[in-house]
Amino acid sequence: MTWPLPFWVAHRGAGKLAPENTLAAFRVGAQHGYRAFECDVKLSRDGLPFLLHDDTLNRTTRERGIAGARDWAELSRIDAGAWHSRAYAGETLPSLDAIAQFCIANGHALNIEIKPTTGSELETGEVVGREVLRLWTGQPNHLPLFSSFKPDALIGAARSAPEVPRALLLDALKPGWLEQAKTLGCIGVVANYTLMDRTTIDAIHAAGMKAAVYTVNDPASAQWLISNGIDGIITDAVDRFAPAQPGGRA
Repeated sequence: MTWPLPFWVAHRGAGKLAPENTLAAFRVGAQHGYRAFECDVKLSRDGLPFLLHDDTLNRTTRERGIAGARDWAELSRIDAGAWHSRAYAGETLPSLDAIAQFCIANGHALNIEIKPTTGSELETGEVVGREVLRLWTGQPNHLPLFSSFKPDALIGAARSAPEVPRALLLDALKPGWLEQAKTLGCIGVVANYTLMDRTTIDAIHAAGMKAAVYTVNDPASAQWLISNGIDGIITDAVDRFAPAQPGGRA
């Protein structure tokens, strides 16, 4: 399996310029020249993959409660844009199906962070894996990248879609993290950028994996990481970094 992403990846569609994890955000990111996107995917109560970061609806909608406790028919009608600004009022939660259609039609790469509702890690990975193979039928050279902080989610994805590349997400370098990535069959590690130094990047490379980071929003940090051999940067600052330019300077 080969690393499917270009160097620059837009976080949750367009970072903070539009409501995260919505089709509107993907369109804004694309307008700024981005051709690769990261998003968070979880399951509705009736098993349909959709985009949302948190377990609850509280932060990014006017609804309250666990999103995964509702069926997709209800979730699909929820306003996920008004919290951001009036310009996006009425923007709804997108299904993975809708995001896949957008990316495939426009030739965009996608990093799907499998973000299970707490307690549904294995099931979410398995379902998202199956759906990705269905949605990307006929696109074997353009499959997304799966990533997750939850090893069980990556195990589930490996069971149902072993051909889709996987990366382990890290917010801390706990003992055995590199061996865990190897055991999970990952081709990359995506870590909080504050965890990455030259030694860590070199260790990941020596293990035959790519080293990427989230979420870098200032040029000085980006340039330091580039000079130390990082393979990819996920950013909110889609208006600050130009992905087609050397070093990403807009």
